[in-house]
Amino acid sequence: MCRTVLAAIAFMGLATSSLAQTNLSTDELARRTIERRAVEAAIWGMPLVNTDAIRQAYFRDVGARYNDICYFSTPADWHFQVTTPNASTNYVYFNFNLKDGPVVVEIPVAVGAGLLGSMVDAWDGPMADIGPAGEDQGKGGKYLLLPPDFKGETPPGFFALRYPTYNGYALYRAIRAGSTDADVAAALALVKKLRVYPLAQQANPPEQRFIDIHGKTFDGIANFDERFFESLNRMVQEEPVLPRDLVMMGMLKSIGIAKGKGFKPDAATRSILRSAAQEAQAQFIELLTSYSQPWWPDRSWSPPDPRGVKTGFTFQTADALDVDARGFANYAAFAMPKRTGESLVYLFTFRDSRGERLSGEHTYTVQIPANVPAKQYWSMIVYDVHTAAFIREAPVVTLDSYNQAMKRNADGSVDIYFGPEAPAGKETNWIYTAAGKAFFPAMRFYDPDKPLFNKTWKMSDIERIPAQ
Repeated sequence: MCRTVLAAIAFMGLATSSLAQTNLSTDELARRTIERRAVEAAIWGMPLVNTDAIRQAYFRDVGARYNDICYFSTPADWHFQVTTPNASTNYVYFNFNLKDGPVVVEIPVAVGAGLLGSMVDAWDGPMADIGPAGEDQGKGGKYLLLPPDFKGETPPGFFALRYPTYNGYALYRAIRAGSTDADVAAALALVKKLRVYPLAQQANPPEQRFIDIHGKTFDGIANFDERFFESLNRMVQEEPVLPRDLVMMGMLKSIGIAKGKGFKPDAATRSILRSAAQEAQAQFIELLTSYSQPWWPDRSWSPPDPRGVKTGFTFQTADALDVDARGFANYAAFAMPKRTGESLVYLFTFRDSRGERLSGEHTYTVQIPANVPAKQYWSMIVYDVHTAAFIREAPVVTLDSYNQAMKRNADGSVDIYFGPEAPAGKETNWIYTAAGKAFFPAMRFYDPDKPLFNKTWKMSDIERIPAQ
């Protein structure tokens, strides 16, 4: 008998023996396949689901339609439930869909206020920045968003962006020059000059709809249960398949998601999907809270994972697509700028000066030294670890350099306090935390200056204040 046949028989015997040793039935093997692939699908699909969660809030919670411009007449509070937003500027947010053709976004000249932010695709990949770091350089202009199947010549006079997806959105910040009523009015006036409309209607654009969403509960956080996969299926059906994702598209069939087919998991599968979404969330939280790349060697404050920055937040290199890093990055944030580190730096921490995890029932303090290297402004914000969003019902979510009520020390430094209640006499310098909830603060530097980069300006670690 030839060696090839002998080898085949030996392999078949080994395979049969290995299968027998697992003691798993056919049904159990099928269940394990769904379990494994559902967890991996959740990690892979986190950016799509995050985009859809915010989009659904845009439709459901504030009654918006594609190309409607949502904005905050007053900076956001806890009602704006999205991942790691700021609460110091007047946000602008809108969704668009390119299925019916290109869309025009008109950016006004920045006069009396600043306007900066990003336009991203459905995978949360930044396509372009606007403002001083963008193509328009703060001078205004027209961006043309082209769908993935666009054919023909691009009309002149636009900054053209060819999208790999049909869905996308924009998140901008209107940056006030100061804290006076006139400064606020100038920022809002700039927002009202934005326009979004189909290229096909360029000759006679429709009247722009603006929706003030201040004070409205905007639930844009992904649901980590079986609804996660309903959202994932919705996005898979709407978006083209990218070559990098062909293997995953094959794996998705194991959990009932396939292009052009309905998604109708039975009760047993829904239970598995619920557990898979929860496991993926647990992994995201573990990756987020264990991450540490200190900005200053002797401090715990870290910038975002450099794997995102180095790849323009595609997390794709010549050798691999880092789905784990992309998954936890999109669990924690959205709409990162294409040129982060130039117009914005933010640092966060999960531990106090003793290396212990931050927990909302304790009281903490941190000192912000004078002369913060942020030419526009700085802010300190607190988030819930389990949602990466503002703590619900929080009376105070942020303190910033615009805040005139916040007490400054004689040398220009500022002491900030975190806790479930404000320490006596420190009410104006306090940010709320919820007892029993893990939290993390983020310090943002808008238009950062040299002392931050050369590390000559340094912020202290967070100190826990002993209970009285």
